[in-house]
Amino acid sequence: MATDALRAQVAAKWQESFSRLNQNEAGIVGLLNFSQAWNIARECMRPRGLDEPDPQTQYDKATFQASFELLNKCRRLPILLETFLDDMRNHFPVIKQEVDQYTLEYQNTLDTTHILNLVFRLLQWYNKWIPRQELGTTLQSAFVLSFQTHMFSILSPAFVRGFQALCASTLPPTDPDAIAPEPNVKMWEAFETLGLLDRYENIIASVGYEHIEAHVIATCSGQWSESMLPELRKWMTDKVVPWMLLMYGRNATTADDAKAMLQNVGSRFDFHMAKTLCDLRTKEIFDIIIDFPDSSGALQDLKECLLRVDQRAALVHTLRKANHKRLLHPGADTRLILSQYVATIKCLRIVDPPGVLLFKVADPIRRYLRERPDTIRCIVSNLVGDDDGGDSLVDESEPIQPLQQSELEDYTDPNWEPEPVDAGPDFRANKPSDVISTLVSIYDSKDLFVKELQVLLAQRLLAITDDNAEKVEKERRNIEILKIRFGEAALQVCEVMLKDMTDSKRIDGHVQSQKTSIIHPTIISKHFWPMLEATEIVMPGQFRALQEEYAKEFSTFKPDKKLRWLPHLGTVHLELHLEDRTIETDVPPLEAAFIELFSEQDVWSMDDLIAKVGSSVDKAAALKALLTWVDMGILKEEGENTFKLLEVAETSTPREARTVSNAAMELPSAPSVQQQQAEQMRVYWKFIEGMLKNLGSLSIDRIQAMLKLAPGYDQTVEQLGIFMEAARQEDLVDVYDGLWKLTPK
Repeated sequence: MATDALRAQVAAKWQESFSRLNQNEAGIVGLLNFSQAWNIARECMRPRGLDEPDPQTQYDKATFQASFELLNKCRRLPILLETFLDDMRNHFPVIKQEVDQYTLEYQNTLDTTHILNLVFRLLQWYNKWIPRQELGTTLQSAFVLSFQTHMFSILSPAFVRGFQALCASTLPPTDPDAIAPEPNVKMWEAFETLGLLDRYENIIASVGYEHIEAHVIATCSGQWSESMLPELRKWMTDKVVPWMLLMYGRNATTADDAKAMLQNVGSRFDFHMAKTLCDLRTKEIFDIIIDFPDSSGALQDLKECLLRVDQRAALVHTLRKANHKRLLHPGADTRLILSQYVATIKCLRIVDPPGVLLFKVADPIRRYLRERPDTIRCIVSNLVGDDDGGDSLVDESEPIQPLQQSELEDYTDPNWEPEPVDAGPDFRANKPSDVISTLVSIYDSKDLFVKELQVLLAQRLLAITDDNAEKVEKERRNIEILKIRFGEAALQVCEVMLKDMTDSKRIDGHVQSQKTSIIHPTIISKHFWPMLEATEIVMPGQFRALQEEYAKEFSTFKPDKKLRWLPHLGTVHLELHLEDRTIETDVPPLEAAFIELFSEQDVWSMDDLIAKVGSSVDKAAALKALLTWVDMGILKEEGENTFKLLEVAETSTPREARTVSNAAMELPSAPSVQQQQAEQMRVYWKFIEGMLKNLGSLSIDRIQAMLKLAPGYDQTVEQLGIFMEAARQEDLVDVYDGLWKLTPK
């Protein structure tokens, strides 16, 4: 039963197929017509060689069309398509041979012409095999997909490299004087027809990116004075956009169509140009800061590029690394570090007005400057115009204003803006302060600067001679300017020091009117001037007599006061009369005291000279003073530390005396702020020693908190740290993991 049913079903299907193919014709006429149509259609679609004639020469259009209509009625077109695709696959080895031949020629010569010829050859095969339009889009789409699949399977990596080089050769040259290649429209059309544009879109884009990178680096490296972005964008419009049109906008009929086609790819190319310029400026940022303000154009470019490209973290990392390598090391002078820091402040305010980048870059610089002992003195010297070692840290065009203190954010301010997304937890978006306020904020308190101002002013005032009132007036103007910055109260001591200079001149004038003297001392108030370095020198002979006579007249004028001489801070003008010459010179008091003693005897040992002028004199200072006279040819060293007066010069031509010795050129010495603080802290050493003995190891913050209970203690943690470091160098304490303890005895 089952076998009979199966036979009946097969017979029915066979009859149905026969009827469809025979088209209800008598006999087998329909089958013969179908067979003829099949042969005509297959012959028309058969893949041919490039030299074979087209099927249109064998069959007219009507016959060709009638054959396909018959096959369509018989639902045999899918079978015809499969047969056609199989025939095409079988004929593809012929194309592969040609592809290999052209690729080998390119590998041997690296001439992109072979790749271009290969593309046109593939286009010939494509056009030869593509089905006629009358057959419909389905058949053509199937052909395109199959042809491109087989074609890409036979293209080697060497072809890809050649294709990339061919695309690069169509770009405009980076040299403006070079002749640009003529646009090859047919080449780009062939690329699109064969599917090469879609297949190798990333390669073509990379060619454009590399060309942009090469142009940006060639034209913008080291060019910082002017903004380069407008010029680069003009170059993109004039040179790169026409090249992009060939690739992406050939089918545009209007300018708006072309603009729409290029919008996405143009944005990517512009982004890459901005990224390349941003990377270049990031690499050059340290030198750009050095060259500021002549590098303002590069900073403007960097600011605009950072708005498009997220390179802020890379900029911070690069600049911090460059600062660590080229700036923050012992070989760099403190003035240089300060100048670079100020330039960094100004530059990064241009690049990033909110100040996030500056906050991240400045932190290591500020910590390093805080550890340098001469930072405060350098800043103060620059403030009062006493820094001859470099440019001023303060811009003359910048208005003088009080030091700005950090304020809490005012959220009721209508212009308030939230902190940037990359701001750290410690960042505060305060209003930009002036440079001096930023420098002073390196330290926790401005008192350090005020004390250093007092020390520096004392040195400068003591170096002024009695006839140079102009310099006193200059110092007075400086103090008035500094009052604006630091406030009236902070500089009251400086006012007293200036008043002492005026009173000193008046007192000296009175004393001179009573009894003329050749000495003109500067009389200062002991309690208002910084602690001056104490070196007790006892002036011998006529110098002592002159001091005593002057002190007697002063006591007559000021009975309630007494002079205490600091002779080591003065300058003495001497006229030496020797047997064969007379020498005039200005020297420090120690040199004058020594040469005065040689009027008593011709030969002195250095130890005897020190005993005569005061045992507190340092031997190094004594030797330096004696060598001053040796250099002038007035003394001669005989034996170890023994010196003899040369009444007659040993050479026929006596040495020319120097007007002022090197020692005399130096400012009067006064201890630095750090030294003064260390001396003041010695008073509290017993407290610290007792803490560490009773409580063991303590942190610096714990020591500071307990010292606050000591009477009169007003030092900061920073000042305490300086003192503890000095104590460590004297082997009084040790520190480990931030904990201080007494050194075992």
